[in-house]
Amino acid sequence: MGYIEELRKIIGHRCISLTGSVVIITDTDGRILLQKRTHPKGRWGLPGGLMELGESCEETAVREVREETSLEVRNLELFGVYSGKDYFCTGETGDEWYVIVIAYTCKDFSGQPKISDGESEELRWFLPSEIPESLANSHRQIILDYVKKQTE
Repeated sequence: MGYIEELRKIIGHRCISLTGSVVIITDTDGRILLQKRTHPKGRWGLPGGLMELGESCEETAVREVREETSLEVRNLELFGVYSGKDYFCTGETGDEWYVIVIAYTCKDFSGQPKISDGESEELRWFLPSEIPESLANSHRQIILDYVKKQTE
């Protein structure tokens, strides 16, 4: 059982703050790797997830990318930190939380994207102009900011 599951046993559904990391992985063609998530169902998002006790933000990013895509990422660059009222989440179980998202970019990776856990329905590369509309709410602004920065 992970840290968050243990914490939820103690506090129930009460609202808490959680920290997570995501990675904007781009290939040599400038495409962004997105995953179609199982939660929220059918929404696209960046590979990433919540921090475990004792991890750094960067360690969280590397671990989550490996777990969700089978890719090994290196040389992460901090892109931004996202938080506030727009990052309120409610889980299917009624759990509530505000997430603080640390976003990284990465062009240095090895392996081939492959679903390796139950959190993804599909992995696919998208050109910035082809980003799907059905994005996970907590990832929408991150992806839009990245695409905007690429066109400046």
